Amino acid sequence: MLMLSLFRLVVAMIPLVLNLATWLLARSLNMPEPVVHDTGVFVLVQVQTIENRVGKALCPTRLVRQLRSLLQR
Repeated sequence: MLMLSLFRLVVAMIPLVLNLATWLLARSLNMPEPVVHDTGVFVLVQVQTIENRVGKALCPTRLVRQLRSLLQR
């Protein structure tokens, strides 16, 4: 029961902590909060895109297929 209460507390605190962090970063950069938030979303999307490209390039199945095709030549 105690663990469930702690879990609920942590889940309830996550949005508050994120809002506080965004507010503090916006204040330190002297920028409006929506701009800081949108910039963070933009960076997250760009990083996700790069990770997906690298992940596809390093896929073990694809690498094995490329190795087999090179060895068959």
